[in-house]
Amino acid sequence: MLPLATLPVFDMPALRKPLWAWVLACAAFAFAGCLALLVGWGLAVLVESRTAEVIRTKMLTAGYSWAYVNTDGLIVSLTGTAPTEAQRFAAVNLAGTLVDSGRLHDDFAVEPAKVVAPPRFSVEMMRNDDGVQLIGLLPEGPDKAKLAEAAAAIAAPEQPTDMLETAAYPGPALWEDALSFGVTALNLLPRAKISISAEGVAIIAIASSESEKRQFEAALDRAAPQGLVINTAISAPRPVLTPFTLRFVIDAEGARFDACSADTEAARDRILAAAVAAGAQGDLTCTVGMGVPSPSWAQATSDAIGALAAMGAGTVTFSDADITLLAAETVSQDSFDSAVGGLRAALPDVFSLDAKMPEKAEVSTTPATAEFTATLDAKTHRATLRGRLGDSLMQTVVTSFAKARFGADKVVVATLPDPSLPDGWTERVLAGVQALSVLDSGKVQVLQETVEVTGISGQKTASDKVSQILSDRLGQGRPFKVNVRYDKALDPMEGLPTPQECLDRLQAVQTQHEISFDPGSAELDAASSLAMGALAQALKNCTAIKMEIGGHTDAQGSTQGNLALSQARAEAVLMALLNHEVDVSGMRAVGYGESVPIADNGTEAGRETNRRIEFTLIKAASGAVPGPNAKPAVETSPDGTPLAPQTPTIKPPARPKG
Repeated sequence: MLPLATLPVFDMPALRKPLWAWVLACAAFAFAGCLALLVGWGLAVLVESRTAEVIRTKMLTAGYSWAYVNTDGLIVSLTGTAPTEAQRFAAVNLAGTLVDSGRLHDDFAVEPAKVVAPPRFSVEMMRNDDGVQLIGLLPEGPDKAKLAEAAAAIAAPEQPTDMLETAAYPGPALWEDALSFGVTALNLLPRAKISISAEGVAIIAIASSESEKRQFEAALDRAAPQGLVINTAISAPRPVLTPFTLRFVIDAEGARFDACSADTEAARDRILAAAVAAGAQGDLTCTVGMGVPSPSWAQATSDAIGALAAMGAGTVTFSDADITLLAAETVSQDSFDSAVGGLRAALPDVFSLDAKMPEKAEVSTTPATAEFTATLDAKTHRATLRGRLGDSLMQTVVTSFAKARFGADKVVVATLPDPSLPDGWTERVLAGVQALSVLDSGKVQVLQETVEVTGISGQKTASDKVSQILSDRLGQGRPFKVNVRYDKALDPMEGLPTPQECLDRLQAVQTQHEISFDPGSAELDAASSLAMGALAQALKNCTAIKMEIGGHTDAQGSTQGNLALSQARAEAVLMALLNHEVDVSGMRAVGYGESVPIADNGTEAGRETNRRIEFTLIKAASGAVPGPNAKPAVETSPDGTPLAPQTPTIKPPARPKG
């Protein structure tokens, strides 16, 4: 060991620095370290935010707005709820194209799978003169084929337009009931749009008349399934009113309409309001129709009703543009003059006013007993004519006219000739008989001063029709009285017979009466008049029945000649029914000649059997949707030609001769 004195002595000036220098050096070193850490942290944050921003931008661009991006160092977390598993997978793959997949952390959730709702099933069925169109979506199954078959049967021989599609889902509740009812409506309504859906059935249709409209509504009501919601809107064209008639009466029984016509709903409301102001009460009706003589009809009729109310009692009658105002005996001359003067000033130029005060009794050479009465029995519908007519020619005219109206076997004549009757007596009698034929029961009296009609009818518009007839046939200024009551129990629309019931009526008539022709002719012989009257009575209330009148001959003569003869005879029967005021709009006459024998043409008895007139119902396909193996119900003619379904034909014992 060296002695202390021998150790080398070092010169360390740095160690001899002051303390503050050391402190300053340490602080500088610490600051440099902190700055390095801060810069490193900032760069890391910048990298993370930039990475998140890039990924988030790509997600939004791709439409994944539900995706959220979070970064933690090098780790990228993906969060959010994906609508489907496919979108979740696509979002993860998109992020993997931007950063290493090892840095991705998939925290996506996926929405629970939803049950796919079935489509809305609906069918539109449209029918018009051009055919049938089917559009819509049905449940997968036999419904499409059933509906197509039913439509083909209706549209035959044309094919319906079929734009139906199906979906493999069950149908909604009551779908089968709705579809079946829709087909029923399609068969019934010749011009209609029928919408079938889960909510029910909606029907928009057009009828040819008001009575047919009511018939359609009643048939649909009977066919409607329980619990099915049905909305029906059936419209009918306005009737043509000839003449356009209005008759308002104020007497001891009160104010009322005997007849009321209007050209628009607004005009009807105005007329009824004038009637109410004049004192009319109860259920007032006014027929809206076509044929108005002037657009000022509502103004003229309202003013006339107001003038009558100002007088206090009397009758005002419009027959087209002719106005007859008859004051009651209680009306003073001043009241009459004031009311008539104001009415004349207010009336449009087209209207002609004939206003009269009650005539004073005058001495007349006409017998006081001059009277004609006709009564119509409610049970037998037999018309009895009593009283005075002119000469034998006039008696024949009136009797023939009554038989044409009521039937040859429904008229009892007990009249007396009287050459001293006033001019126009026969015309007044004919007007009264025609008015009586509108009623179900009643009485008409033709007196020297007036014509009075009283009775009961099942037609709501019977009073209007009676007033129209009397106003038209008697002429302007001729007085008449109408007292017709509506009886709902007699209304044919309240209990319309079915087509089969109408056919049964014809069958019953043909077992008792013979339809016969002159040999080799299409002219009905004299004996057939009774048969045609009975057939017309049997068809009463059978409105627009779809029926074929088929003519058939034996095999004698040429085939073409027999065909022409049978066609002419069928048409003769159709025209005879028309002349008896039967609604033949749904009927057709078809001649089949010798092509459909029902007996042996080799014998006289067989040939007589083959000479016949047959009535056959023409019906569309069944209202229900046919079964899976059902064939379309297609009517065929006797020679096998497809037409439309038929019921069994009538083969009456009564046959045409010749």
